[in-house]
Amino acid sequence: MTTAHPSLATAIRVLELEAEAIRSLVDRIGEPFLRAVDLAAACSGKITVTGLGKSGIICQKIAATLSSTGSPAIFLHASDALHGDCGLLGRDDVVLAISKSGETTEVLQILNVAKRLGLPVIAMAGDRDSSLAQFADVFLDVSVAEEACPLGLAPTTSTAVALAMGDALSMALMERKGFNKDDFASLHPAGSLGKKLLRVAELMHRGESIPRVLESTLMSEAIYEMTRKSLGMTTVTDERGILIGVISDGDLRRMLQKSTSPLKLAAGQVMSTNPKTIFADELATVAMAKMEEMKITSLVVVDKEQKVLGVIHVHNLWRTGLF
Repeated sequence: MTTAHPSLATAIRVLELEAEAIRSLVDRIGEPFLRAVDLAAACSGKITVTGLGKSGIICQKIAATLSSTGSPAIFLHASDALHGDCGLLGRDDVVLAISKSGETTEVLQILNVAKRLGLPVIAMAGDRDSSLAQFADVFLDVSVAEEACPLGLAPTTSTAVALAMGDALSMALMERKGFNKDDFASLHPAGSLGKKLLRVAELMHRGESIPRVLESTLMSEAIYEMTRKSLGMTTVTDERGILIGVISDGDLRRMLQKSTSPLKLAAGQVMSTNPKTIFADELATVAMAKMEEMKITSLVVVDKEQKVLGVIHVHNLWRTGLF
């Protein structure tokens, strides 16, 4: 197939028109955009994004992007708003209204309510002389030369441009607020990034599930502790809980080979004195990398004074689905 095929030619024309329309927004980014960012960043309530029809669908996506990047937002359907949903508007909100023509009756009626409540209004429209543009505190020009629809009717280029401007506003707000990867992960705990940013503290065994014995504990009791906690190891600590060693399954095998009375030995006689540790605030991916490099199945989680806080086992990491 070649670009001479009518369907390919149409597709290329649509993509070129939309790409060029989005590129043209670069020349319109200036003082009004900065004022929009200022208004949205100062919002102590939520950003209420409203529109109708295809613009309404774009509004839903923009609201979702804002919310997921540190700026709480909702989508308010312009038609539903006039039948009770205007009650969703709070006195600390900012309204972001989107309309290609800037004359959508339902959107303008919502803005009347917003103005009565004293809410700042950011408008995106395709006509700077429209009622919406004149009504708003800040106007962002999202006009297009033509729609990519061959009939010039279906919103195509105009919705692509509105969405792009919404993304630009969302990302500028995200940076203004200092929203980072950890913040993103906290809002997307089931997503791949959320999993990648899991900390050791979130996965480790803690409290009574930590296998631990004293240096003076007999091996008969140490083996029982290892069996009871099912991690294939036990920590060895002093009376203050400071880590001084670990006993692994490998240590047990070596003990059985060397001693004629292994169960009468003290934990301190069997333990490895160079235990592999990790801090609780390290990423889970770092823990896995350490285990793979050292060919071990667990790490003792300690604080800066080497006090035992927990144990992370390779099984805890596998269960995340990351590895």
